[in-house]
Amino acid sequence: MSALTNRKATTTTRLTLVSSHPESSVNQIRLRVHIPLSYQQEPVFYRLISNYGLVVNITGAMLKENTTEQGYFDLELRGTPSQIGKGLSYLESLNIKIVGKPNAAGDSWHC
Repeated sequence: MSALTNRKATTTTRLTLVSSHPESSVNQIRLRVHIPLSYQQEPVFYRLISNYGLVVNITGAMLKENTTEQGYFDLELRGTPSQIGKGLSYLESLNIKIVGKPNAAGDSWHC
């Protein structure tokens, strides 16, 4: 079983995937990704799929057109631990806020 853990860095929180499965097994994580205005017209999720081989399922979203607010997406990411780790690193390199959802039971997002 895999789990998300939050590691507190000096000023940021880093998510890492902890897995007890072999590297070739497929894992799934759920998370909320907050998209700043500067990335709302960028193919961020496309790059998760094409560059890192992840399966991305959008389970919820709040993104307004012509707004000055950031939006968010509730995602399920599926891939090997390495693929997921590299995908999370990519999102973090963009300074995108990521909140993990450790319990996949139910659909309530109280992050």
